[in-house]
Amino acid sequence: MLKRLPFLCATVLALAACGQSTDNGTAAPAATSTTATAPAAPATAPATAGTAPASATTTAPAADASAAAAPAAAATAAAATPAAPAQPFVDNGQWVEGKDYFRIDPAQPKYIPTDKIEVVEVFSYACPACNSFHGAMDQIEKTLPANAVVHYLPAAFRPDENWPVYQRAFFAAEALGVRAKAHDAFFDATWKTGETATYDLSTGQPKPKGAWPTIADIAKFYAKYGVDPKEFVAVANSFSVNTKMKQADDLMKAYGVGGTPTIVVDGKYRFSPSDVHSVQRAIELTQWLVAKEAAGK
Repeated sequence: MLKRLPFLCATVLALAACGQSTDNGTAAPAATSTTATAPAAPATAPATAGTAPASATTTAPAADASAAAAPAAAATAAAATPAAPAQPFVDNGQWVEGKDYFRIDPAQPKYIPTDKIEVVEVFSYACPACNSFHGAMDQIEKTLPANAVVHYLPAAFRPDENWPVYQRAFFAAEALGVRAKAHDAFFDATWKTGETATYDLSTGQPKPKGAWPTIADIAKFYAKYGVDPKEFVAVANSFSVNTKMKQADDLMKAYGVGGTPTIVVDGKYRFSPSDVHSVQRAIELTQWLVAKEAAGK
């Protein structure tokens, strides 16, 4: 996604990804290892940004304890949904490595330790392509077999579009157990009502930086889900969340992620919806890669 053209990214139904910014704030070019429209970068691509707002230096020991003890909300939500039957693995040449999907070499650790096959969406609430694709992610979650699970990995590599604050908010909401239940609503608050938006939705242009939502502003959104705003801010600025943000940035670099949304399966395979030119094909490829991994192929 080019800087200052987020709505162009949304109009192609999440087929064009929102890309990393370079040091001068412009969008990084697509990597040569992908198709012309694919955003994925080589595994050695630099991880830009990930710097947190100045408030990140504030710590709250009590809040750290909350964050450390919180369960994995995403895994809990997934477990409550009846699993789809496992699909047999059939390699009929429909999906081509190096074209439709890319092997992560060497393979990297899973984002969240699990004995299941892990499907990770690297995303940002501030990414319009992710907003367009999140309905497909809901469908992927509902259609995965019992041996697979979806996790969400928030990106922060566009500080010029306020992404770090959304990454920080994600980890705070997850630590407080409200991320999963508020996930779709937070997209709506960012892209429909504008309650948590960095962009002026009427013009498609960024608001003045002083009008960008802060963690305190976002805390008001999560208050509707029973979270005390002061506690939310304390957790968001805790050492635990700072650590999670750093780990997320490092993992995305290891996965070779160059744009959002990007799907990573078990730390071994990576692709973007733009690689397969269709939201439906992205869903089908995710299911196929899960079946491939389950078959040990």
